[in-house]
Amino acid sequence: MKFKPANNIQDLQYFGEFGGVNPSISDSSTYTFLSAKTMFDTFEGNADGCYLYSRHSSPSNLYLGEALAAMEDTKTATVTASGMGAITTVLLQLCLTEDHIVSSRTIYGGTYAFLKNFAPRLGIDTSFVDITKLDRVEAAITPKTKVLFCESISNPLLEVADIKSLAQLAKKHNLKLVVDNTFSPLSISPAKLGADIVIHSLTKFINGSSDTVGGVVCGEQDFIDQLRNVNYGAAMLLGPTMDSLRAASILKNLRTLHVRMQQHSHNALYLAKKFEGDGLKTVYPGLKSHPSHELFISMMNDKYGFGGMLTIDVGSLEKANELMELMQKRNLGYLAVSLGFYKTLFSAPGSSTSSEIPEDEQKEMGLSDGLIRFSIGLDADIERTYNMMKACMVELGVLEA
Repeated sequence: MKFKPANNIQDLQYFGEFGGVNPSISDSSTYTFLSAKTMFDTFEGNADGCYLYSRHSSPSNLYLGEALAAMEDTKTATVTASGMGAITTVLLQLCLTEDHIVSSRTIYGGTYAFLKNFAPRLGIDTSFVDITKLDRVEAAITPKTKVLFCESISNPLLEVADIKSLAQLAKKHNLKLVVDNTFSPLSISPAKLGADIVIHSLTKFINGSSDTVGGVVCGEQDFIDQLRNVNYGAAMLLGPTMDSLRAASILKNLRTLHVRMQQHSHNALYLAKKFEGDGLKTVYPGLKSHPSHELFISMMNDKYGFGGMLTIDVGSLEKANELMELMQKRNLGYLAVSLGFYKTLFSAPGSSTSSEIPEDEQKEMGLSDGLIRFSIGLDADIERTYNMMKACMVELGVLEA
């Protein structure tokens, strides 16, 4: 039977302690015990179902982690206070001084900055490669390499990682394949394709309302236990704890993710086809012109489409800024970073979410000044949205009338 991640979420059944259809929120930082021995056993990790302190775990956080693990088809998961909290704790758990990481060259700017500027302070080096070129990935691996890191769909260039082939490469060299799946929840299931660890920024599509920051690490029980270990676990000792109220809020929104992703994908594909037909340089995995279109199809789960992210190139940063400001004025979306909101969000990543990447490296990877990254919203009448966007482009000379 084909894997259907939304069913895995739907099949989980939680009741609140008083019979509520939503699980009760554990609004406590610490927990009481009937005996001192139980406290000791809990601290040592030997008392299932008991809670000690919410930096360690809480019922609300564990509910959310269980649902996300079900979505990604991993044994378990641990939630964090942000997507970067998930990324950094994983990499610091897996790597020691003098270890090495091979990473995709096109990744979220915060991840790039951590790998390029912060990790070397701890003696951890990174080689950035074109993740779509498997020969270059393998050539970058050294005896000190511990991690192969990529995004399923890269931010912001929308390059598609061949996760199955990368997993085989990681296994061949005894590496851990860590995949950030933030751009493609439900559409792609990296663990089913061989990834060892799957990360999300819950801030984006999974939460969907741009009111919460959060992250998750999905993986095998042994690794998540290591992250939570009170003596050496990065998720425990670095303290990227998610608040229980936020965990409960995200869990509620997770229940509608399948509906939202279908609409995000439907709208993005409609706009991408229209923009490309108008002669705009458009990148979207759902277009046949995308170099990894067939690869995406081979990896995707049915129904959820190609995701809600697309890019167009209007030639210059000045023109990009003019267009985004006009679209915002016409209430077509917001000039804002992040993604996954009900409203379309747009930004010029070279001067925002990818600004941590030096200009010469941006040019080398093909990140141009005129690139606009769109997170397409949930508009009910996408034809009207397109016509209004096109009118803005015609008004500014991006398109001819």
